[in-house]
Amino acid sequence: MSAEQVSGLCEQLVKAVTVIMDPASTQRYRLEALKFCEEFKEKCPICVPCGLKLAEKTQTAIVRHFGLQILEHVVKFRWNNMPRLEKVYLKNNVMGLISNGTQSILEEESHIKDVLSRIVVEMIKREWPQHWPDMLKELDTLSKQGETQTELVMFILLRLAEDVVTFQTLPTQRRRDIQQTLTQNMEKIFSFLLNTLQQNVNKYRRMKTDLAQEPKAQANCRVGIAALNTLAGYIDWVALSHITADNCKLLEMLCLLLNEPELQLGAAECLLIAVSRKGKLEDRKPLMVLFGDVAMHYILSAAQTADGEGLVEKHYVFLKRLCQVLCALGSQLCALLGSECDVETPANFGKYLESFLAFTTHPSQFLRSSTQITWGALFRHEVLSRDPLLLAMIPKYLRASMTNLVKVGFPSKTDSPSCEYSRFDFDSDEDFNAFFNSFRAQQGEVMRMACRLDPRTGFQMAGEWLKYQLTSPVDTGPMNSKTGEGLCSIFSPSFVQWDAMTFFSESVISQMFRTLDKDEIPVNDGIDLLQLVLNFETKDPLILSCVLTNVSALFPFVTYRPEYLPQVLAKLFASVTFEVIEESKAPRTRAVKNVRRHACSSIIKMCRDYPQLVLPNFEMLYSHVKQLLSNELLLTQMEKCALMEALVLISNQFKDYERQKAFLEELMAPVAGLWLSPEMQRVLSDPEAFISYVGADNKITDPVLEDPSGLNRSRISFCVYTILGVVKRARWPAATEEAKAGGFLVGYMPSGSPIYRNPCTEQVLKLLDNILALIRTHNNLYTPEMVARLGETFAKALDMLEVEKNAILGLPQPLLELYDSPVYKTVLERMQGFFCTLYDNCFHILGNAGPSMQQDFYTVEGLATQLLSSAFINLNNIPDYRLRPMLRVFVKPLVLSCPSEYYETLVCPMLGPLFTYLHVRLSQKWQVINQRSMLCEDDAADDNPESQEMLEEQLIRLLTREVMDLVTVCCVSKKGVEHNTTAAVDGDDDEAMATEVTPPASAELTELGKCLMKQEDVCTALLVTAYTSLSWKDTLSCQRTTTQLCWPLLKQVLPGNLLPDAVSWFFISVLKGLQTHGQHDGCMAALVHLAFQIYEALRPRYAELKAVMEQIPDIQRDSLEQFDSKLLNPTLQKVADKRRKDHFKRLITGCIGKPLGEQFRKEVHIRNLPSLFKKVKPSLETDVLENEDGEGLTAFFEP
Repeated sequence: MSAEQVSGLCEQLVKAVTVIMDPASTQRYRLEALKFCEEFKEKCPICVPCGLKLAEKTQTAIVRHFGLQILEHVVKFRWNNMPRLEKVYLKNNVMGLISNGTQSILEEESHIKDVLSRIVVEMIKREWPQHWPDMLKELDTLSKQGETQTELVMFILLRLAEDVVTFQTLPTQRRRDIQQTLTQNMEKIFSFLLNTLQQNVNKYRRMKTDLAQEPKAQANCRVGIAALNTLAGYIDWVALSHITADNCKLLEMLCLLLNEPELQLGAAECLLIAVSRKGKLEDRKPLMVLFGDVAMHYILSAAQTADGEGLVEKHYVFLKRLCQVLCALGSQLCALLGSECDVETPANFGKYLESFLAFTTHPSQFLRSSTQITWGALFRHEVLSRDPLLLAMIPKYLRASMTNLVKVGFPSKTDSPSCEYSRFDFDSDEDFNAFFNSFRAQQGEVMRMACRLDPRTGFQMAGEWLKYQLTSPVDTGPMNSKTGEGLCSIFSPSFVQWDAMTFFSESVISQMFRTLDKDEIPVNDGIDLLQLVLNFETKDPLILSCVLTNVSALFPFVTYRPEYLPQVLAKLFASVTFEVIEESKAPRTRAVKNVRRHACSSIIKMCRDYPQLVLPNFEMLYSHVKQLLSNELLLTQMEKCALMEALVLISNQFKDYERQKAFLEELMAPVAGLWLSPEMQRVLSDPEAFISYVGADNKITDPVLEDPSGLNRSRISFCVYTILGVVKRARWPAATEEAKAGGFLVGYMPSGSPIYRNPCTEQVLKLLDNILALIRTHNNLYTPEMVARLGETFAKALDMLEVEKNAILGLPQPLLELYDSPVYKTVLERMQGFFCTLYDNCFHILGNAGPSMQQDFYTVEGLATQLLSSAFINLNNIPDYRLRPMLRVFVKPLVLSCPSEYYETLVCPMLGPLFTYLHVRLSQKWQVINQRSMLCEDDAADDNPESQEMLEEQLIRLLTREVMDLVTVCCVSKKGVEHNTTAAVDGDDDEAMATEVTPPASAELTELGKCLMKQEDVCTALLVTAYTSLSWKDTLSCQRTTTQLCWPLLKQVLPGNLLPDAVSWFFISVLKGLQTHGQHDGCMAALVHLAFQIYEALRPRYAELKAVMEQIPDIQRDSLEQFDSKLLNPTLQKVADKRRKDHFKRLITGCIGKPLGEQFRKEVHIRNLPSLFKKVKPSLETDVLENEDGEGLTAFFEP
């Protein structure tokens, strides 16, 4: 290797790097240069001399960086094959670069410093301590040369801690060796870091005022910052004794530095990490020194200074850190006080609370919200919650909450000091809105805790604020609402105040009723407030909505003074028919609809929670509702049904079967008359007649105003809503004695549990045939012939609503539209809404029929056949977004509430075909998605835009979850009832990230599961669905199915004779799942466990499984033989479960999928060094090596 060779190559490399980095290069030219550089790194035998030459100080920064990258590449990928002398040569040269091969600390580029420190760390990871025992000494010597070298040493120590402890990016034994050696030397390392920090800070402070010394001061400051960053990398995991050593000298230094502008942020970071440490309480006790006078003084004066300088990003970030420090201090205090540790309440506790309150009243909404969790912990703490200082703080905290509940601070606005801060913290108003809503909910929790300690103060404040709002003039602000002139929008000053006050009073009053004894409740004050609210009149829908919430919040006082009930009812009924402009033809805005809906739900809530109280006024209530129902146009169908539901809830209090049955008959007479009329029967049972009746075959010229069939649709809706309301609400008394006395009890089951009859059964069963006919018709609307019949205006009438699409895609709703726009804008949207709601409600009726009418419903003649020929007809054409609610609101509740006596006659005949169908459907859909991701062709994108594909894919995921959830609920232990199947999009995929998964050992099949598994075709459909679904691209579904379903199902068929091909297929399905989901820790752990269970249970009977294992890429045959022979030899003592599983996991590593970012990454191999702690017998080789040049391996890296 001649010098000319090296410089010739280097010239080429410099050219190549220049081309790569030059923005003017063509792509082809750049790619060629890149290829040349990469091939050089991979193949050239003289990388080290070239790298060193390129890294010389005389080169440009870009070239030097590339030279250092070459050296890093050599250490990472060639180290194991390098001769010893070359390693020593490289190491000495790299240390030489640190010593005098870089520019001074202020001139050198940060990326050069970074790569240089990385090279040293890569060598340390391969050779320290065994072959390079003096590494720390060498770093110490380097640091004595000056600031430039000290900073690099700091970078090296930080990077080492990150790689070894934080990210753990090296093999276990090497990691253990290095971490243990670091720990043994920690006292030296820590005092080195502290001295470095102290010396440089002292020099910086001395020189920073002298202009002549400015560069020198800056250099010391840089080293100080580096030392703080490095400390932050160690404080997190070293023994607490190092942090609290020397009378907490470190903490004291950090507190002092909080007032040094250049270093304060780093100091606050370190302080935060130290104060947030967990561990033995006894070890954490010294941290209480931060409650001392000196520390408190420094923390608070730093906060005041930072805040006093106005909003500068740097200071604001520092304030956030300080706030976190105070929060963590509070958490430490809560953990230590009242424990065995003998810690007293600190003398400065009052001072601490005052400063903490300052953060709670800061203009930044983010800082305010950061304090809430700690306030909650303080109010909950068994010792502190009795402390007079904290109790004195409650009124101040509640006062602060009154301000903090007001929704101001939108980043796009300027109507509050908070807006400026929000522009730093939030990207958009929607972002802020989502944050504020969760912040408000959190405040509600904490306020309730505070009111548990002092209920009266909260109530008094709520009363004052309520009275103030009732007498304040309305200020609508600059933006008028679209509802009408002079009305509030959701941003109006008056509304945000009303809204905040309402939330406050609701939280505080409900807590007072829970906390105080009955005779301590301030009934007179409560009733006075209620009267003021009832007498308050407003035409503003947003404010009226708040008024109604206050009526509900104060309603518990009426239980003490029932004579006020008629007034409350009158107020609520007036709001049910609320209009801004009487007799207006324009559609109602959302705000108006919300008021009316709010009033209805308040009435329902009142009847549900206080039925005994309302019962004496039943006749008055009934006549009021009858009067409203008599005018067909006064209320929407939903409002009518809500009022009827309220009546049904009260009728449950009759506790007299005959009386309630007569009442329900009378209530439902108009519905029965309409629903059973010959015309309606014709419309409901013929899809063509139905389309024409609801007006979906028309062409409409004015899509906003013209809607000739609106009344027809509303009649159908009214009937369906009413039937649903009655089925949902009518019940027998909860107490068996009362049910028996009232005539509800009809006998007992063989198990001894009572059988009840529902007073609504007779009425509802009369109407059932037409409900089933409507469902059948609705399903048939999706046939191509019927879709073709839809009129021009209504071609998309059966599509999803935009709102549904947005919910599935997780898109936020625009803020203002929520309240201000008219509800359905066009007749097409009204039609879509009608079909969607109707479909859902019909299935809600069927889903509620089981729990409501019990045996009377399950014994309907030929029910299984009737359901199969209505709900399950034409499923092929039913879109996924309609199939989901059907499974969730109908099939699942029906199955869960069905007594086991009817499994054979009803559930199995229905679920068998359904599960078989669902498996075929999902398999086809996933096949399409998989092909799509393999093709990714550009030309296919035109007719099916990406947003549509995303929607379809997300829908398939949700449908898959729904189906797998249904199967799990049917087959495996009843825990499934609580599964998260929220009506919106199922939770994010966070669950899929849980790492350690041990499936519940008790997952057994339910009675229904066993019943289904007895039927061969159903059994096959269930097993095939469960195991195929493991390789569908939905992590959440895969994890749930793996942990809850797969093993219990397979276990059920193990005693029988499974075909060898079937056994192999199950096992291969799990391995395929690993290939798809292996990159997600949660799924991977669950799937490995399942594969292990299958192999252990079935390998002794089926040699085919071993053949499957042998096909796994890169499997080690000898390791497999060893595992197999242990498994098959029953005489051998079983190894611990975890070790067997780890061995198995190593065997199947070849089929565990990796994340895309790692799939093409070049493997780094770090060899283990001789063990540090076991005496190793000297082997022949080491003797040879030692004699070779007269020194041991340990002399490898001696300086």
